[in-house]
Amino acid sequence: MREEFTTRSESETLLIAEKLGQAARKGDVFALIGELGAGKTIIAKGIAKGLGIEEDITSPTFTLLEVYQHHIPLYHFDLFRIESTLEFDQLAFEEYWDDDGVSIIEWAERAESRLPENTTTVHIEYLDETTRRIIVEYPDN
Repeated sequence: MREEFTTRSESETLLIAEKLGQAARKGDVFALIGELGAGKTIIAKGIAKGLGIEEDITSPTFTLLEVYQHHIPLYHFDLFRIESTLEFDQLAFEEYWDDDGVSIIEWAERAESRLPENTTTVHIEYLDETTRRIIVEYPDN
């Protein structure tokens, strides 16, 4: 299944992402794809809010992974700094994707074909300063 949205503000984008988080279950993976500044971290914040996480969600660009403990743990990855498949393999991120939490992966295209079948892909397209096109592709389950 596929859904498409056009948002005209950060709050509209957050609301769509919050609904994704409310529907999320243990083991779900969200692959966020979009250019720099498109709104991947805003989507991550909304999903976290939908899960009931009230902590400030920031992009883990320098740490690569942030873990938020909650009744369903949230694993927030940022693969922007991953430069090779060898580097990715050494990090063993796939172990988290099969875990009891929800995973959000910014710059997910850098994981190549390693994402699990249950991945929901969220494409964020920057249309202008405030407008985004968001395409959500759900796994076939």
